[in-house]
Amino acid sequence: MTHVKGLTHTTRYVPIIFLTCLASVVSGCTDTPGSAPEPMVLSSQATSTSEEPVTSTTELPPEDAKLRAAVAQLMMVGVRDFDDAMRALELGAGGIFIGSDTDPKLLTEPGRDLHALRERIGRPFSVSIDFEGGRVLRHAGILGTFPAPRVMAETKTELEVRALARDMATSLANHGITVNFAPVLDIDAAGLDVVGDRAFSTEPQQASRYAVAFAEGMVEGGITPVFKHFPGHGRASGDSHHNTVTTPPLEELKNFDLVPYAGALPAVPTAAVMMGHMTVPGLGDTPTSLNHDAYELLRTGDYPGGQWFNGVIFTDDLSGMKAISDTLPAHEAAALAIAAGADQALWLTTDDLGLAIDTTLGYITEGRLKAEDVAIKADRVAQLQR
Repeated sequence: MTHVKGLTHTTRYVPIIFLTCLASVVSGCTDTPGSAPEPMVLSSQATSTSEEPVTSTTELPPEDAKLRAAVAQLMMVGVRDFDDAMRALELGAGGIFIGSDTDPKLLTEPGRDLHALRERIGRPFSVSIDFEGGRVLRHAGILGTFPAPRVMAETKTELEVRALARDMATSLANHGITVNFAPVLDIDAAGLDVVGDRAFSTEPQQASRYAVAFAEGMVEGGITPVFKHFPGHGRASGDSHHNTVTTPPLEELKNFDLVPYAGALPAVPTAAVMMGHMTVPGLGDTPTSLNHDAYELLRTGDYPGGQWFNGVIFTDDLSGMKAISDTLPAHEAAALAIAAGADQALWLTTDDLGLAIDTTLGYITEGRLKAEDVAIKADRVAQLQR
C-alpha cells in the first residue's frame, strides 16, 4: 500500500480561456499556436489498493493553480468505483478509464453512476474504455457483446461495420462513456496472440478501410474513436504487456505498418491516436510512448501518404505493461510521456495521480517541458471532454 508523497492539492476546473493564455501567465509568451466472460485486453489489468490520496488545502497563487490545473488535465487514470473517480476528478484529472476491475455499478447505479458523477463534478471530463469487439469488451454484460474486428471484416461490408460500430457507440454513450480505445490499426502479419483477431486484416489497405468504417460509426454514435497502437504492434517481437518489444526498422514500418494510418487519420479527423510501447530501430532505444521522435513522426506524418496530425495522442497503459513498468513507476512514466509529446498519459490506478502532477510540474521548473506546450495539450484534451 502506498500513499502519494509530496505536495498535492485539490484543484477545481480551470475554464479553457485560462488555458489558452497560460503561456503568458507563466513565461511571458503569447499566442502559441497550436454478461459475457471477461475478455482479454491489451491494456493490462491493474488493481488499486490505496487509501484516499493525501491532499493539501494549502492555497496556491493563482498563476500556480492555473498551471497545476492544466497539468492535471493531461492525466487519464483507471478508477475502482464512484468514490475513487470522485477523488481523481477533484484532484483535476482530465479523464478516467473504465477497466474490467472497475465496479460495474459506476455504469448502472442511479445516483452513483457516470451521469451522477458529471453532475457532482460540474465540469467536463473524458471517460474512456477498451471496447473493440470479440476478446476486448469491458463489461460486456452491461454494454453488449459484439464480434471481433476480424470477424466483422470477414462477414460484413464496410457499411455494415459502420452501423455495428454505431450501435456499440450508442450503448457506450448512453452509459456516460465518451472515448473508446478502438479501433486497432495493427496488421496481423506475424501471428502474435496479442494482436490476432483484434486486427481487421493481415493486409494494410483492408485494415485501414474497415478501421475507418468502425471509427465513423463510433463518431456517429457520439464516441471519440482512438486508432491504436502507433506506429504498429502487428510485427513486434512479442507482447509489450510482458517485456520490451522491438518492431522492424522504421523504413519497413513506413511501407507496411504505417500504411493504414495514411488512410485512416484524414478520413476521421476527430479521431485520436494511442501511442504504443514498442522500440523501433531508427527511432532510438526508447519505447515509442516515451520517445519524442515517435510523437514527431505521428505529428508530421513523415511516412508515405501521411499528413499532419493535430488530434489528441494518448499513451497506452503506463502502469501494468512491463515494457514500461519494469523500469519506471507510473508517475515518472507519465511525466516523461507528456514531455516527449503525449497529450494525455494513461495508467490504470489513481494511486500516483498527485505525484504524477507534481513530477510533471517539476519538469516545467527544470525546463524539460514548456508551460505553453502544456496549454496547447490541455486545449486539445478539452476538445474531447463532455
